Amino acid sequence: MTTSSSLHVLGISGSLRKASYNTALLQAAAELMPPGMTLEVFDLAPLPLFNQDTEKPFPEAVVEFRTRLAQADALLIATPEYNSSLSGALKNAIDWASRPPKPPLNGKPVAIMGASTGNFGTVRGQLHLRQVLTHVGALPLGKPEVLVARAEQAFDAEGRLVEAAARGFLQDLLAALARWTQRMSQA
Repeated sequence: MTTSSSLHVLGISGSLRKASYNTALLQAAAELMPPGMTLEVFDLAPLPLFNQDTEKPFPEAVVEFRTRLAQADALLIATPEYNSSLSGALKNAIDWASRPPKPPLNGKPVAIMGASTGNFGTVRGQLHLRQVLTHVGALPLGKPEVLVARAEQAFDAEGRLVEAAARGFLQDLLAALARWTQRMSQA
């Protein structure tokens, strides 16, 4: 961690949609960050599809992503749920971030959240994401969970998270991420 009173978090949305509820969830997180915590949002759209034939040297967009991830104290992922799992864009980013040398996901504290228009939020997508993150050596936070269901009702027309319960869950997640990151940095 940068200092005992500052925490820099890299945020990524697994959705590439311009008006994505998950990207809007990251924007809400930026507004609700605890004191001393900052959020930098990284756009996954420029990342090429993972291909071992093109990883040496890493493409420029991949170098930028891996550098930002390595510099961050923690990672905050807003994942959609596509076909009961995580998105291809998010899995692709994880594949790039898991490669040697010095995979920046290894030992990185991670909080997961998600928004969906369905009735169950992104529960299955988050479950698969936790499995993948654990496999690559990241340290996903177990609870609290942020599963924004019926997102079209939780966000207003400008993409602001207006549902009070969801905002409360998000604040709890961010506070827990701060504690988790501090704890993991002392381990």
